Order: sequence, then C-alpha cells, then structure tokens
Amino acid sequence: MPLTSLTPPVSGAAVLAMALTALVMVLTPGPNMIYLVSRSIGQGRGAGLISLAGTGAGFVIYMLMASLGLAVVFVAVPWLFIGFKAVGVLYLAHLAWQALRPGGRGVFEVRDIARDSPARLFRMGLLTNLLNPKAAIMYLSLIPQFIEPSRGNPAVQGLALGAVQITVSLIVNALIVLAAGTIAVFLAQRPSWAAVQRRVTGTLLGAAALLLAREVPARARV
Repeated sequence: MPLTSLTPPVSGAAVLAMALTALVMVLTPGPNMIYLVSRSIGQGRGAGLISLAGTGAGFVIYMLMASLGLAVVFVAVPWLFIGFKAVGVLYLAHLAWQALRPGGRGVFEVRDIARDSPARLFRMGLLTNLLNPKAAIMYLSLIPQFIEPSRGNPAVQGLALGAVQITVSLIVNALIVLAAGTIAVFLAQRPSWAAVQRRVTGTLLGAAALLLAREVPARARV
C-alpha cells in the first residue's frame, strides 16, 4: 500500500487550530448560544438538548454546502480564496470588539419565553443556526484558513475540519445547556464575573484574528 494513502486528509496542526478556533467561537455569545440558553432556562435541559440537535443539523448542512460547493472554486479563483480568509479575519476582529466594548450584555441575561413542542424546538434550533451569520462565516471564511491544498482534495479536508468544528460545538453547547440555570444564578449574583468572561473571550478572539491575518496572502495551490 502506498505511503501516501496512509496520509490523513488534514494535519494534526490544522485539527488543533480548528478545534481551538471552534472553541473560541462557540464560547462567544451569539444567536445559537442565546437560543439554547433561553430554552434551557425557560423550559428545562431536555428542551435545550433538543434545540441543540437542531443546531447540529444546521452545522451539517453548512458543512456539506461549503465543502462540496467551494472546494473547486478556491483553486480556480485564488483571489476568492484570499478574500474569504480576509473576511474571516475581519469577522473575528468584529467579535473581539463586541466582547470587549463597554456596555455589552451577558448571554445568560435572558427573558422568559413560551414553551414549545419537541418538533418546534428542533426546527427552531435548525433555523436559528441556518440564519446565524456566525455559522455562515465559520464555514465560508474560517475553515478555509486551515485547508492545505497541497495535502489533497480540499473538499475532503473541509469535511474533516467541519467534523472537528461540529464535535467541539456540540460538546461545549451540551455542557452549557446542562449548566445554564446554575450559571445564570451565579452570574446574576456576581456581575463582575460576567465582565471577566467577556474580556477573556474578546482577548482570545483578537489574538486569533492577528494570527490568522498573517496567513491571508497565501493562495490556494494544487
């Protein structure tokens, strides 16, 4: 068996970088987290987990669309590949500012919402993710940062990296769903802790943006 057939589609460094980026992104308050936390606090952990299944399905749809639809385009149109990478960096910088700016609202400061059926919870989780700009940017602009065309098929790499992102996102969000009620009470009693969380998240996002900005000029090659 040729040695090249044993080569994994993505490098260990790319997997680690993707996992760390996905971790920072999933810990950044956004539509998905707000919806999941709201359901968990207002309707219980079971409702939060059903909603999470819907968001997971949304990630799979994005992963398939991005990996299968953009793989060839990145090589055929190099400037588009570079442009997507630049947008990803700008979006990370935007998230960093949103986390660090004064007057930000914590994700666990949620309002009471009506109770919904399991089918509606799943459907709303799916729609929340499909309409979530953070999810779109993740697959269209951030994952391409870690694709190495010299290693082989970009589509296979995109699927592998997407699987890493989905795994990290589901695990972290499941833990957040299970702990949402306790965290909400804790932060309500300690406002300074919420501010510390936002500062740490913003700093990590800013550092990631700076590191990825160094890679923007690199173009796709076969």
